[in-house]
Amino acid sequence: MDRPLVCVGALVRDGNGRVLLARTTKWRGLWGVPGGKVDWGESLLDAVARELREETGLVLRDIEYAQTQEAVLSPEFHKPSHMLLFDYFARTDRTEVTPNEEIEEWAWVTLEEAAAYPLNTYTQTLVALAQRREP
Repeated sequence: MDRPLVCVGALVRDGNGRVLLARTTKWRGLWGVPGGKVDWGESLLDAVARELREETGLVLRDIEYAQTQEAVLSPEFHKPSHMLLFDYFARTDRTEVTPNEEIEEWAWVTLEEAAAYPLNTYTQTLVALAQRREP
């Protein structure tokens, strides 16, 4: 029997306050944040740190829970899927991205610039949340 996939992702800020966006093979040309599936026996925090390291080469710090979303058969995703998305905010000290095969393009942008990108709807809510938290 199929079950929902537990996934993590992070909106990562650099030392200048910019955030990392990525366009991957899985969201039909839309932009989002790096992330992926949680492994059996792995905590959500360990998973988000691992996924970001695997996909971008970045080491995260100050990882903070942001929100949980549910993606049920989203037409934006490349195949039928039911995902529970645990989103985080995090920081990194480096901005040099070493992309894996899933990332087609990436950009460090301000939150305002991020909102103008063609983001998947789940990343739109994460960026909006980050904007509301800004002083």
